[in-house]
Amino acid sequence: MRIKHTTPRTGIAGRVKVAAVASGLVAVSALAATNAHAGDSSAAAPSAARLAAVSTAVESADVAGTAWAVDKDTGTLVVTADSTVSDAAIAKIRRQAGPDAEAIRVERTPGTLRKLLAGGDAVYAPSWRCSLGFNVRKGTTYYFLTAGHCTEGKPAYYTNSSHTTSIGPTTGTSFPGNDYGIVQYTNGSIAHPSQVNLYNGSSQRITTAANATVGQSVQRSGSTTKVHGGKVTGLNATVNYGNGQVVRGLIKTNVCAEPGDSGGALFAGSAALGLTSGGSGNCRSGGTTFFQPVTAALSAYGVSIF
Repeated sequence: MRIKHTTPRTGIAGRVKVAAVASGLVAVSALAATNAHAGDSSAAAPSAARLAAVSTAVESADVAGTAWAVDKDTGTLVVTADSTVSDAAIAKIRRQAGPDAEAIRVERTPGTLRKLLAGGDAVYAPSWRCSLGFNVRKGTTYYFLTAGHCTEGKPAYYTNSSHTTSIGPTTGTSFPGNDYGIVQYTNGSIAHPSQVNLYNGSSQRITTAANATVGQSVQRSGSTTKVHGGKVTGLNATVNYGNGQVVRGLIKTNVCAEPGDSGGALFAGSAALGLTSGGSGNCRSGGTTFFQPVTAALSAYGVSIF
C-alpha cells in the first residue's frame, strides 16, 4: 500500500494531511564537495576510530539539515548539507571536530532534508498518507512495514483517504533513532501479497531480505512518484531532521523521492533492502534519499518476508 501523507512541514518524514499530497522525505542533495585537505594524497588516511570520533562530533554539533556517512574509499566523513545550512553552521561542525576537521568533506545539496511517507501502495492514517514498504508475517499473522515517522502515535491505517476501508492498527513504532514501524492486517478481505507495485501494470515478487552494498543498483517504489532507480552511495549514514529527530544506520542513495514516498520499498530484484525515510531534491532534477535497512525492522518485530 502507499505513503503517508499530511500537511507539508519541514523535517524528517514530512507527513502530509490527506488533503495535500505529503512526501515525508528527507530533503538532501549534493552539490559541490570542497575540503582543503581532500587532495592531499600525502596525508595518512584517518583510522576507523578517528572517523567514528568525527561522526560523534558532527552529531554533537546538532545542525539540522545535515546527514553524514563514512566514505571508505577516500577515508573521509562526508557531510551532506541542505540549503538551510549556513556557512556558520558548517564552521560550527568543523570547530566541534577540532583537529580532526580535516577528515570532513562537505557536500552541498539543494532542497531541504525532510521526511517522506510510502512501500509502493498508499496507506492512510487519520491525518496523513504514507507508503507501504513490505508485507511480512509472524506465523499466520500478517503485517506491513513502513517508516517509523509514519507510525508515530500508533494510528490505525486505511486503504483510502476517506477512511472507510480499515487495514488495522499500528502495533509497533520506532522513531527517531530508527525509522520503522509495523501495522497489523486485521481486515481479512484485504489481499497482502509479498510483492512491490511497479506501477506499470505489474509487480515485483519479494522473496527475501538482504543488506545493501555500496554501488548496488536499486529501485524504490512509492505512492507519490511511483518507481525510480539508482545506486547505493553509502551505508550507516546518520541524518539530522531537526527538532531532536536524528536517525542512524541508514542507506544513502542517489534515487529520487518526494513527499508521500515515505515508508516505501527499496529493493533489488526479489530482495527487500529498505524503507524510505527521507531525503532532498525531487524526481525532476534528482536528489539524495535515505532508507532504513529492512533487516533491522524484521529483527525488531520478529517477522519475516514470505
